[in-house]
Amino acid sequence: MHVVVAGSSGFIGSALVPELRAHGHTVRTLVRRAPQRPDEIRWDPAAGRLDARDLAGVDAVVDLAGVNAGSRLLTEARKREVVASRVDSTGLLARTLASLDDGPRALLQASGIGAYGDRGDDVLDEQEPLGRTFFADVVRQWEAAAAPAADAGVRVVLLRTGIVLGPSGGALGRLLPLIRLGVGGRLGSGRQFWPWLTLVDEVRAIEHLLTTPVSGPVNLVTRADRNADVVRALAAAHHRPAAVPVPAWALRTVLRDFSSEVLGSIRAEPAVLTATGFRPVHPDLAAAAAWVAAGR
Repeated sequence: MHVVVAGSSGFIGSALVPELRAHGHTVRTLVRRAPQRPDEIRWDPAAGRLDARDLAGVDAVVDLAGVNAGSRLLTEARKREVVASRVDSTGLLARTLASLDDGPRALLQASGIGAYGDRGDDVLDEQEPLGRTFFADVVRQWEAAAAPAADAGVRVVLLRTGIVLGPSGGALGRLLPLIRLGVGGRLGSGRQFWPWLTLVDEVRAIEHLLTTPVSGPVNLVTRADRNADVVRALAAAHHRPAAVPVPAWALRTVLRDFSSEVLGSIRAEPAVLTATGFRPVHPDLAAAAAWVAAGR
């Protein structure tokens, strides 16, 4: 397949692009600077600039663009940046795809498992309504921006990605160093469900969905386990204790609105993904934690 990837330099994109190429796909990437190689396409989401001719003849687009919401304090200005970086890029791609007769017939659009908000112990599949947290509202706007492509007959898959476990970066970027030092522990009560999958299975799932005839929201998770169990498994795989809990009040004070992503409980299940026949390489916490600890 001929695939164009937006957000190729991020945590997921930087793993996805080489994997697609290794499996024989032709991959071009969208960049905001002047292209330096033939496989780069220049675009400017904030200004609404993307030459539709650059997507002619492409089979699919994978849009992973968007600033890292957890990398800085969520001030009001940062919140606007989080929303705009997602809505602008998605909207530009969706409108461009809708304008093409010979353009990509599939758009795999990044989204987030925070779509459902804090739902306690409720089991959540893709049919559940969206929540009312800040991040659920982000998802609501983000996914809506893809509507022009879907309305034009493009197969749009909304990748509601859970907590991606990897040896470096991603959701564990701040937690893993503490675990490796032996000072990690549950966050808040530790009873909140964390829906997770490894970076390996995130990449495999995206590639799988490039050719699988499904559309709409897809929960990209392997399973959901309680936060205390996730932290305990990671600590055990690193041969460290997990005995230093972080109080909920401290997380709310430091993280503000982002604390809902850490303390909220989302017991999501991969109903659509499982129905397509996808099976994860790391199906349980022990396997996932061992892979993370091995650093591969």
